[in-house]
Amino acid sequence: MKVTKKKMKENVIRLTITVDNEAFQEGVNKAYKETAKKINIPGFRKGKAPRKIIEQYYGEGVFYEDAINIICPKAYEEALEKTKIEPVDRPEIDIEKIGNGENFVFTATVTVKPEVELGEYEGVEVEKVTYKTLAADVNAEIKKTQEQNARIITVEDRKVKKGDLTVIDFEGFCDGVAFPGGKGEDYNLEIGSGAFIPGFEDQLVGCELNKEKEINVKFPEEYHAEDLKGKDAMFKVTVKEIKEKQLPELDDDFAKDVSEFETFEEYKKDVKAKLTKANNEKAKMEQEDKVVEKVCELCKVNIPECMINTQLDNIARDFNYRLAAQGLNLEQYLNMTGSTLESFKEQFKDQAESQVKTSLVLEAIAAKENIEAKDKDVEEQMTKMAEQYNMELDKVKTLFTDADLDSLKAEIKAKKVIELLVKKANIK
Repeated sequence: MKVTKKKMKENVIRLTITVDNEAFQEGVNKAYKETAKKINIPGFRKGKAPRKIIEQYYGEGVFYEDAINIICPKAYEEALEKTKIEPVDRPEIDIEKIGNGENFVFTATVTVKPEVELGEYEGVEVEKVTYKTLAADVNAEIKKTQEQNARIITVEDRKVKKGDLTVIDFEGFCDGVAFPGGKGEDYNLEIGSGAFIPGFEDQLVGCELNKEKEINVKFPEEYHAEDLKGKDAMFKVTVKEIKEKQLPELDDDFAKDVSEFETFEEYKKDVKAKLTKANNEKAKMEQEDKVVEKVCELCKVNIPECMINTQLDNIARDFNYRLAAQGLNLEQYLNMTGSTLESFKEQFKDQAESQVKTSLVLEAIAAKENIEAKDKDVEEQMTKMAEQYNMELDKVKTLFTDADLDSLKAEIKAKKVIELLVKKANIK
């Protein structure tokens, strides 16, 4: 097999691949063996006609299409290995010569990974990122745990107040006419949660049990229902149940209930330590992002549109996975928001382009600095995964395909590059 390459335009290469006739005929013969059993020729039992007879009956090229499908993928992969190019999209295949005893020649026009023009990536100046753990943060975290451990008590001897958990019936009217979707029964509503239209929950404060009250509100201009945007509405509301939260005392008993500590002070110190660790991790990640962003600003690369589109597909797929945790999918989300897949992707185009550029820049720096993902690095990452998912290391290894392994190595190299950039950055 012979291959030549020609640059058609930036990031586009055309490979001319020549497969000798002998190898091509092997492909034709294989195609014959795979498809002849489906062919009927007069005078022969189905699938038993010789190749030459079938070719005489249907024409010399009867098996060419199947032969091409057999030969081209393998020949294309060999051509990539010989030319050392890295495609980032499917090739466009064109047949140049075929049959008549000649060599089989085809071209593969493909978009390749772009070259990165690196700027100065050592010593970039960025501001230092820090997050302090304040007493208010510690108290808020403890308050959250206190709320989660509150007892819910039904009350009947008072009116509704802010923070209550209520059960209500309601019906909404615009211009005296009930509107679709404006009615609910046995609806659970926490007063002050902001779950309803602005002003609705505030007007429930002071309501008595089982007494209907009229509440007047105005729908927001950005409300999702087109026919209700900016309109005045009146709701008839009946509070059927009032419940309140009884918060536990913040004492040693509370600490024992919610943690492994014996005293509240020990528990509080632990909360502060965990928040500090989380803040440090957050600061570290944001510091890395700032350094990488600055480095990328100083680099030049012409990114092929297909790479951006591929990244947009990845973003849409990841978004769909997150929606699945809420019992939704991307199609339902688009219908609910009155959007399309095209407009959804358009929102993330700048993000996708930035992600692709970052990946290319980090890869280019890794190549220049001879940064590799060594076997021990891979083993270390797999060990962490095994511990995280409580699995045997050997079992984790069996789950990795070649593509998964390449992806893991790319992540390891990128992490090493980022560590290098941060280490050499001028952080003020």
